[in-house]
Amino acid sequence: MPFQGLRIAVSRPAFVGVALALALALTQAASAQERLVPLEVNRDQLVEMAVLGAIAAPRQASPPYRIAPDGTVKTLPGTGSITYNYRVGDPATQMAGDHVEPAVSINTTPGGEQLGLSVLSTIGSLARVVSGEARGAVGTIIGKHGGIENVMVEFPDDVYDMLVIGDRIQVRAIGVGMEATNMEGVAIRNMSPRLLDALTAAGMGVTPDGVLRVPVTHTIPAKIMGSGLGRSTVSHGDYDIQMFDRGVVERYGLDTLRFGDIVAILDADNTHGRIYLEGAVSIGVVAHGTSRVAGHGPGFTTLLTSATGKIEPVMDPDANLATLLNLR
Repeated sequence: MPFQGLRIAVSRPAFVGVALALALALTQAASAQERLVPLEVNRDQLVEMAVLGAIAAPRQASPPYRIAPDGTVKTLPGTGSITYNYRVGDPATQMAGDHVEPAVSINTTPGGEQLGLSVLSTIGSLARVVSGEARGAVGTIIGKHGGIENVMVEFPDDVYDMLVIGDRIQVRAIGVGMEATNMEGVAIRNMSPRLLDALTAAGMGVTPDGVLRVPVTHTIPAKIMGSGLGRSTVSHGDYDIQMFDRGVVERYGLDTLRFGDIVAILDADNTHGRIYLEGAVSIGVVAHGTSRVAGHGPGFTTLLTSATGKIEPVMDPDANLATLLNLR
């Protein structure tokens, strides 16, 4: 608050000393206001459980065409398989592919078993190869893809040439049921304690006025979100960032989206399903690649959401799983 009508008669050296003291006091006060505390959760209540999947074969429709809104037709690589050259940290938009899933895609028998894998495999959970030549190799869950219900796993570089389609991968799944205990108005979804700790180390924390600050690479308006809207849960899968409006893409820098980027959707509530809600904020990870099909685009798997705007995104170009979890 500015001082008005206050006059102090002091010599110049004394005035300089008072000014410095006042500046220091104001700096310390500002620092105290900016001080963050870690987001605390019910860590000791979380259940760690094994879920099992196998490397999924790539799929194609019949006929294998991807039709764009302008009517042009292309046949392109899509979901599933071992994707050698698009992995966490790589571009998610500039590719000759459609819905490409980075790294290794796993799945299992459709039905309850498949949902068990997809729901429980939180981002950042560890996954170990339990069959085949790469047996014993350990990777990390980096995304989930709705509809097909694939789960994506990143491995160290030297593992990929040893993997084959059908190899089984067991996930040490932990994080479902995580709740904040030192703030209100924020829901946690699809996040492992490992990722929570990594985000905290990268600058995530609760402000003195009860707002969660989260590092992100991009902010995205909810008006361009597409496929995946209308679901009643965000505990598995994703929804898509449409890339068809070039003005919006350029304004928000969406051409630079990478697999594993932590991004914010503005005016989007993902607490129970995915809806448009002014003032709400949702944080998630870019899970699959771009698409030329109407209503589709790079996939967003939810991590944090606040219907009341209790999340404040802070721009950080390093807010990517590759850096946060030291994956590449």
